Amino acid sequence: MESISPVFSSPLQKQYSPPWADLSIIGIAGSSGSGKTSVAMEIVKSLNLPWVVILVMDSFYKSLNHEQHTKAHMNEYDFDCPDALDFDVLVQTLQDLKKGKKVDIPIYSFAHHQRQPQTTPLYSPRVLILEGILALHDPRVLDLLDVKIFVEADMDVCLGRRIMRDVRERGRDIDGIIKQWFNYVKPSYRRYVEPQRLVSDIIIPRGIENKTAIDMVVKHIQRKLDEKSEKHSADLYKLVEIASGEQLSPKVQVMAATPQFIGMNTILQSPETEQVDFVFYFDRLACLLIEKALDCTSYIHTEVKTPQKNAYSGLNPAGVVSAVAILRGGSCLETALKRTIPDCITGRVLIQTNAKNEEPELHYLKLPVGIEEHGTVMLLDPQMASGGAALMAVRVLIDHGVEEHKIVFVTCAAGKAGLKRLSSVYPNMNVIVGRIEEDREPRWMEQKYFGC
Repeated sequence: MESISPVFSSPLQKQYSPPWADLSIIGIAGSSGSGKTSVAMEIVKSLNLPWVVILVMDSFYKSLNHEQHTKAHMNEYDFDCPDALDFDVLVQTLQDLKKGKKVDIPIYSFAHHQRQPQTTPLYSPRVLILEGILALHDPRVLDLLDVKIFVEADMDVCLGRRIMRDVRERGRDIDGIIKQWFNYVKPSYRRYVEPQRLVSDIIIPRGIENKTAIDMVVKHIQRKLDEKSEKHSADLYKLVEIASGEQLSPKVQVMAATPQFIGMNTILQSPETEQVDFVFYFDRLACLLIEKALDCTSYIHTEVKTPQKNAYSGLNPAGVVSAVAILRGGSCLETALKRTIPDCITGRVLIQTNAKNEEPELHYLKLPVGIEEHGTVMLLDPQMASGGAALMAVRVLIDHGVEEHKIVFVTCAAGKAGLKRLSSVYPNMNVIVGRIEEDREPRWMEQKYFGC
């Protein structure tokens, strides 16, 4: 479980790699009905962390042709041999997740024995648990696993569990289940499943009842995650040192210090300002920031006829303009956004700093559909100090297909060190800043805006 540095430096550009780019993958194999799913769920429960995901290998069954489909409904198709699974798609999915990319997980229907046209999107888990009877079979998968677990159970117990599951969850009849068990499941166990014990790191007999073995696995994962977090935080600070000697990027635009702008900031900065007045002037100031951000969008020439039938050569946005708020502070800017762009499509991303290690963590993500095709995506955050959350939020957008030059980061106030760090990693992104403040100034704007 070797960790990847989140910071890569070159004479031309720095790059940021979020914590999930070094995804920890745990493989759990064992016979059908051995208790693999229960062990996986117990590990998730014991870790008690956000974004721990169980990936079931059943999703990667191949779609069947007409002949295979007929055999499957007669319980004469072998679902327990490696040929039934699409290992190529599984390996590509795991490789993409290991790199921090967004993936689409297939959905397989056991009622129809076909892969469905819909998929389930998956992005940025901290830990992925791959669970399946052949989770440790393919050498390519083994190379991607950080921990390899084999779950053992008595075969008669496994049969009983399989009968209960297939009748309850898959609509199968008992005679068909027993027929398939003795014709395919049990022989495949001897041939393909049991040999996986030899490549496993940990063997867990009795499944979920073996609390000692599960506790050992959980502590191992927690120790490795702590090591990765410490390294990630240290490398984030290192990036500040790398960027500190550089000039602010020309893509960073600080609002002109006009008398009006200074006057509004004076009202906002004063502790004596009532909340209702703070909200009013904050929204006014935020509207100016959003308007400035619109100057960074792409436009195409168009010609319209005026009411006087004259031709006017004008501009239209080159594509959809959307916005993503970094919660909860980014919500402060949404009133101004709607006043400026009433039909703007919005999304949310919740990034919070871990109080123990000061590492930014992604907790929630809801992006507009088709965001990768939008002409401009504004990223909203009223106050940026070190820039850790901003780095992560931009990376989230890029991982979802948004090109860097289409992103406009909008903030009312930012520390100079955070701005340098952000612009050095993403030099092609436009940044609109209301004012530059002291580095690492505590966030306070959203508290005053919302009154709590």
